[in-house]
Amino acid sequence: MEIKGTTKVTGVFGYPVSHSLSPVFQNSAFKYLGLDYVYIPFEVKPQDLKEAVKAIKIFHWIGVNVTIPHKKQVIKYLDELDENSKILKVVNTIHNTDGKLKGYTTDGEGFLRSLKEDGKFKPEGKNVFILGAGGSSYAICGALINEKVNSIFITNRTLENAKKLKKNLVEKLKFKNIEIIEFEKRNDKKIWQNIDLLINTTSVGMKENDPLLIEKENIEMVKFVYDIVYNRKTELLKTAENLKIPYLDGISMLVYQGAISFEIWTGKKAPVDIMKKALYEKI
Repeated sequence: MEIKGTTKVTGVFGYPVSHSLSPVFQNSAFKYLGLDYVYIPFEVKPQDLKEAVKAIKIFHWIGVNVTIPHKKQVIKYLDELDENSKILKVVNTIHNTDGKLKGYTTDGEGFLRSLKEDGKFKPEGKNVFILGAGGSSYAICGALINEKVNSIFITNRTLENAKKLKKNLVEKLKFKNIEIIEFEKRNDKKIWQNIDLLINTTSVGMKENDPLLIEKENIEMVKFVYDIVYNRKTELLKTAENLKIPYLDGISMLVYQGAISFEIWTGKKAPVDIMKKALYEKI
C-alpha cells in the first residue's frame, strides 16, 4: 500500500485498540477496489476523546470507527446522528463530510446480517438472553427488536446499567417484553427453559482464564449461541461446540459491521468475501 498526499484516512478510536483486526480487512478491501484509502488504529484514552474527535476535522480524515469504551461518550462531540444512533444513544462509526461529523451505529445491522446469513438463524419470535449492557448490547437489542423477537432477558454485573438499557428500549422502541435478571441469579433454571438465543456482548472470554458465566446445563437448553468476542474461541463457544449447539464468534459481526462502515465512507459496495478472506488468513 502506497501512502500519498491524496490518501484518505480512516481508522478506529479505542482504548485499548492494539488488538483490533479491523485494519486487516478494511485495508484489504481498499486495496482490492483500488481505492486511495488507509485504515489506522488510534489508541484514544477516555480523557482525550474530545480532542481526538476534533482531530478528525483538523486533519480532514474521512471518518473512524469507535469501539470500547467510547461508543456512548462520543455522541456529545458529533454534529449529527442517524436515526438508530438517536434512538439507541450509541455510535460506532463517524463520517466526516466537509467538516460535519455524523454518527452511525452499524453494530446492530452487522450483527443481524451475521446471524441470518452466516448463522442461518432467524430471530423473529424468539426469546433472547443477553450478557452485558454496554454499547454493543444497545445496538444488538435495538436490531433484535426491529426483527420482532418475542422477549429479551438482560443481565449485567452493574444492575443499574441494565436498567438504563431497558428504560431506553421501552421508551424509544416501545418494546416492553424485557426482563432484567440480577447477575447473581443469571443461572436460575426457570429462566432458561424457553431461551432460544444466548448472546455475550461483554469482554469476558477475551482472556484464557476468563470464566464461563452461564452454567453448561443452561447453555444446553438454547438453540444458538453468539459471542461477540473475536480474538479467541471463548469458553462459551467451546461449550456450545461440545454440546453441538450452532454458534458464531464475533469475527462474522466484525466484518459485516465494518462492511457497512466501509460503504458509508466510500460510497462503494464492500467486498465482504475479500474482507472475510483477509481476516481468516490473519487469524
